[in-house]
Amino acid sequence: MLKLNQIVTQIEEEGAFAVSDRAMALKAKGHPIINLGIGQPDFLPPPHVLEAAEKAARDGPHGYTSPVGILPLRQAVADNVGSRYNLQINPDQVVIVPGGKVTIFFAAMLFGGPNSEILYPDPGFPPYREAILSAGAKPVPYGIHEAADFGFDADEVLSLITPATSLIILNSPANPTGGVVSPNEMKKLADGLAEHPHVAILSDEIYGHLVYDQSQFVSLLQFEHLRDRVILLDGWSKTFAMTGWRLGYGIWPLDLVEHVRKLITVDHSCVNGVAQMAGLAAITGPMDCVDEFLKSFRQRRDLLVAGLNNLPGITCRTPGGAFYAFPNITGTGLQSRELARRLLEEVYIATIAGDAFGENGKGYIRFSYAASRDELQQALTRMADFLHRI
Repeated sequence: MLKLNQIVTQIEEEGAFAVSDRAMALKAKGHPIINLGIGQPDFLPPPHVLEAAEKAARDGPHGYTSPVGILPLRQAVADNVGSRYNLQINPDQVVIVPGGKVTIFFAAMLFGGPNSEILYPDPGFPPYREAILSAGAKPVPYGIHEAADFGFDADEVLSLITPATSLIILNSPANPTGGVVSPNEMKKLADGLAEHPHVAILSDEIYGHLVYDQSQFVSLLQFEHLRDRVILLDGWSKTFAMTGWRLGYGIWPLDLVEHVRKLITVDHSCVNGVAQMAGLAAITGPMDCVDEFLKSFRQRRDLLVAGLNNLPGITCRTPGGAFYAFPNITGTGLQSRELARRLLEEVYIATIAGDAFGENGKGYIRFSYAASRDELQQALTRMADFLHRI
């Protein structure tokens, strides 16, 4: 009998990929699938990014790069983030990784271990909890509340901190809700964290460019008294429609980078050079594409939210960022998983049940509106027919 590591066997697969596989299997059988489950833009990366990748594939670099990424890219990230928030960021704080999830896992590994607790949002991105479990720490969920436009209550979060708390994971704009934490609540949390200097903060800002009212978005890096313990997670996947390129970055407190570097050398060595050169072109080139993506997402959001609110038994708040809607479906009389299953199997719409994102996701369902307006309208029509006959 093979003996497996129980820490690994208790990890759950991220639901979006499982649903996407089932949707593709149904599509292969000829069913007219509309995939509103997977969270990836349906745009192509900008032309100058593709050109840079083509050149790099032809001309190189083809060998290993520095484990933490090529210096021009790290400098470009430092300049880009620094200019956004009027900060001085040392490029040596920047670590280039193959996708944002790597930063989540590395942060959990650094701050996890026996007798440690890590706070994470619920509902929230499923890999948070699985990374915490993988690191041998205790996952402690904090509530994300519909009544607060899917933000958190800072006092509630602070009340969960104990001497064992080593890390808090934040996500704004958020997956799965599209919620953007209000500036007031973020400031209250930052002020409260001053009383807990033993707690590090992982701020997942992968959707930071996809905010419909930038005045409502606050980065944790903007609070000077927290900068020596904030890890910022961002990347190219959502902003530049480069999900499959697996390219992300973390901005770490400088004294943690040496530990991250060691983890990289035993995990993936470095990020491939072609992706890094494409990322450099993206972050230093014209940003018009990001504005166009955001404009299109806003139109799709407004179409989907209005349509959902016209469906029987469903109410939906307007998300402030990202490209997700998280409607309350309790009025349908169906549980989240049952509704998601039946939408896929009976009317061929792929969605994700809210409780795939945590206990507080029960009674909700996630829609990704990173699909065409025609597909969104077709999905609403099919849902209306389905809900009127159940």
